Amino acid sequence: MLFGRQTYVERRDVLRHRVEHGLIVLFGNNESPVNYPSNGYKFRQDSSFLYYFGLQRDGLVGVIDADSGEEWLIGNDIDIEDIVWFGSVDSVADMADMAGVAKSAPMSRLESLVRDATDAGREVHFLPPYRHDLMIQLMDLTGIHPRDQKAKASLRLIHAVIEQRIVKTPEEITEIERACAIGYEMHTTAMRMCRPGVPEQEIAGRISGIASSRGCIVSFPSILSMHGEIMHGYPSPRPLEAGRLMLCDCGAETNENYCSDNTRTTPVSGHFDARQRDIYQLVVDAHDHAYEMARPGVKWWDVHFAAARVITEGMKSLGLMRGNTDDALAAGAHALFFPHGLGHAMGMDVHDMEGLGQTYVGFDDEVQPRLDQFGTNALRFGRRLQEGYVMTDEPGIYFIPALIDEWRANRHCADFLNFDRIDEYRDFGGIRIEDDLLITADGARYLGEKMIPYHVDDLEAFINE
Repeated sequence: MLFGRQTYVERRDVLRHRVEHGLIVLFGNNESPVNYPSNGYKFRQDSSFLYYFGLQRDGLVGVIDADSGEEWLIGNDIDIEDIVWFGSVDSVADMADMAGVAKSAPMSRLESLVRDATDAGREVHFLPPYRHDLMIQLMDLTGIHPRDQKAKASLRLIHAVIEQRIVKTPEEITEIERACAIGYEMHTTAMRMCRPGVPEQEIAGRISGIASSRGCIVSFPSILSMHGEIMHGYPSPRPLEAGRLMLCDCGAETNENYCSDNTRTTPVSGHFDARQRDIYQLVVDAHDHAYEMARPGVKWWDVHFAAARVITEGMKSLGLMRGNTDDALAAGAHALFFPHGLGHAMGMDVHDMEGLGQTYVGFDDEVQPRLDQFGTNALRFGRRLQEGYVMTDEPGIYFIPALIDEWRANRHCADFLNFDRIDEYRDFGGIRIEDDLLITADGARYLGEKMIPYHVDDLEAFINE
């Protein structure tokens, strides 16, 4: 367990009081086979179960009675055959004691707990499941078909979990900083390897190995490509080419599942050419402006559009955009180049709690998502910042040929876009710069003891040492 027993006791107590009534059922994950039952992926515990119980073993379910305060850890003890192959592990009763849970029981007890609550007319609270084995188990328990489980998940529990997990404690920040230190090594290794002739997959494999060598995993499949205009451009066997840009978006996830997430864009030839430098500097300016704005009470929606304003003004200075900036932003013209949100919440999930519903994580009664406008519909977070939030600051500029062609054919935002000039950049690729930002009492700070170089002179000096 990462934290002391009392931490988990207090977390569950807060959750119980926020939910107030009913039976809370929190599913841990099971082992997940790659291609047959005994050949499995590395086990990854459900983040919410881990947050409230701190236990990394598979096949567990936590139950909290919000009315009485009773708690159970449900799971089956392993048998001698499992012990032969995997070694002895703590009993479910012992694990319950470690987590400060008074009662333990085999998995068969879960059915009667849920049935008794349902028969008494009490609500059974569960989070939306994302693994199909748990969807089937939940259907067996509640009769709710998997296609309906997301819609029938408990909004009261979802909101309670989000409001608790979204504010990171100092102990959690320490663990995220550990992930950031590994991420620093991953990114600086990729930057050192960025040379003509080196295959994308070789670099991606090397940085994934750094995470593995620290006992960790990558926090998401690494994005590494000369085609930075593809948001999820996974590495190919192609060797890097002189004159191109390499975009690397990767991070580490510690043994206790706290994450880092950074992006750097590196010139393969060791130096930016004039055109690349102009676009890169706009992204730097947007990235740094977001940092300067971020503080408690500021809406992330406003920070996003402030970064978009920096990009729009810069693109106008380069002749790629034109017209009134306010009107261009209102129309969403900037999204031709910046089609995603400025950043997302981060913690035990690299896109923190996204499985609970991104709208619930990133928005509230004051700030609602705008889903009818391209680009803005990809903004994952808009609500007011609070001390203890961890956000990614990741503006980017991309030249996506298919998107350029579509907007030009439809004359979409044509009053604000100089398509003839834009066509000169069709082969440019894309640039993104991303860092992890902690909201502090009076501002913000980037996480990680050492910043991965990103300002033009610093970056070029580093890769040419």
